[in-house]
Amino acid sequence: MKQLLLATAATALLAGGALAEDVKLGILIGFTGPIESLTPAMQAAAELAMTEANASGKAANGWTFVPVTADSTCIDAAAATAAGERLVTAEGVKGIIGADCSGVTRAVLTNVAMPNGMVMVSPSATSPALTADPDNGLFFRTAPSDAREGVVAADILLERGAKSIAISYSNSDFGKGESEYIEKYFKEKGGTVTINASHDDGKADYSAEVAALAAAGGDVLVVAGYLDQGGKGIIQAALDSGAFSTFYLPGGMIGDSLPQAIGPALDGSYGDIAASDAEGNVILKDIAAGLAAPFDSTSAYSSESYDAAALIILAMQAAGSTDPMVYKDKIMEVANGPADGSGTKIQPGELGKALEMITAGQAIDYEGATGVKLIEPGEAAGRYREILVKDGKNETVKYR
Repeated sequence: MKQLLLATAATALLAGGALAEDVKLGILIGFTGPIESLTPAMQAAAELAMTEANASGKAANGWTFVPVTADSTCIDAAAATAAGERLVTAEGVKGIIGADCSGVTRAVLTNVAMPNGMVMVSPSATSPALTADPDNGLFFRTAPSDAREGVVAADILLERGAKSIAISYSNSDFGKGESEYIEKYFKEKGGTVTINASHDDGKADYSAEVAALAAAGGDVLVVAGYLDQGGKGIIQAALDSGAFSTFYLPGGMIGDSLPQAIGPALDGSYGDIAASDAEGNVILKDIAAGLAAPFDSTSAYSSESYDAAALIILAMQAAGSTDPMVYKDKIMEVANGPADGSGTKIQPGELGKALEMITAGQAIDYEGATGVKLIEPGEAAGRYREILVKDGKNETVKYR
């Protein structure tokens, strides 16, 4: 009987492909575009998870995980779709970490992932629309929905004394969703929204948009945009005209490049970003800092990128297969562990241990860098880091 069980297990593990198979994983994020300053750390974090798994030598069938990058541009749905198609058809990836921004993520999910049966785990697509989008069980995300961020933003604004706000949002799925939920919860909690208007990315002049915002007024200007393009332009134009001096910076506006670009005038502004104070967050920070090519794992969405790659790798091991249509059903299992809480918690740096335990039939509960807990339909429950810009840097106030 023991020999039969071993033979059955070996057959299951071989189902994923030949021995010593290279398993390509796509990293589809905006290496160009409005969040390009964030993506080097996101890429480094995703690749770190693959390197860690490879170094352990514990992956089934001698699998070696190989990163393949592609540029989503963050905002060009056609370009992102073409990049996703290349990853699947030309490169033969078995899973995609990404996409990053919500609009391109929805395009790739609809036009590439679903027709090809490809798993996507996004570290940063936060549009609430993705919760209801059809996905055939192929889409997951390690960053929480903007529906949750709206509550957090409203609380922070009111606690800091803002009674009225103007909102400028990127004309994108991300910007629309974020602005909608910030407005909704700020009003529900007693605040006033004077205007909620879109701006386009990539413009040289935002004086007309800022004039409309200034005419409406407000204690704070909420800029639900992208830190390397339109959002930055709106802030600079508002400062140049004297329309606003304090800004609220949600998700897509948090990154070192913004205070560096704007300078001391941004000091005193504040905001939030999906982030975790989980034990694994500190562990990953120390690991990343000690690498031969160190990176900042506290940079926006880099911890989520590590976790996205790790979940794909561990789900493949649990399924004994690199077939996305097979291992997709194991992602929630490895992320959350058994309902009775008996799974061994897995932190960054412990992927080899997790792979070994899965092979031995032992349950794991992947905590990772963000304290991963997935809720239906496969998205992060989420925590947020409150930010204050002080002396040209984004300082952490607390976690919510």
